[in-house]
Amino acid sequence: QVQLAESGGGLVQAGGSLKLSCTASTRTFSSYATGWFRQAPGKERECVAALNWRGTNTYYSDSVKGRFTISRDNAKSTVYLQMNGLKSEDTAVYYCAVRESIGNSAYASVHAYDSWGQGTQVTVSS
Repeated sequence: QVQLAESGGGLVQAGGSLKLSCTASTRTFSSYATGWFRQAPGKERECVAALNWRGTNTYYSDSVKGRFTISRDNAKSTVYLQMNGLKSEDTAVYYCAVRESIGNSAYASVHAYDSWGQGTQVTVSS
């Protein structure tokens, strides 16, 4: 129902940083939980970061804790993923997602989300 546009992917060296952005086509964005997922070839999609609709609770996968930060700007209907200390294992297509149904958690399950972006490639060279 909600269209999401991602940007910010690219090629970086190990140890570098990238900031991904995802803008939603709705002004009700402030009521939605959001998440960032990634999928590498031959692997299942995994949640790397999630933020509840209030912006008070977060989820991070163990592999990115301390390196990635999820944030949002409701005035811009945008969710961000700041990625620092990038590693080769972070190479994947990254997707943003929003949950339109009622809920209070930072959701890590792909099934919790209603709308998805098209994905943006992040490649980390070693």
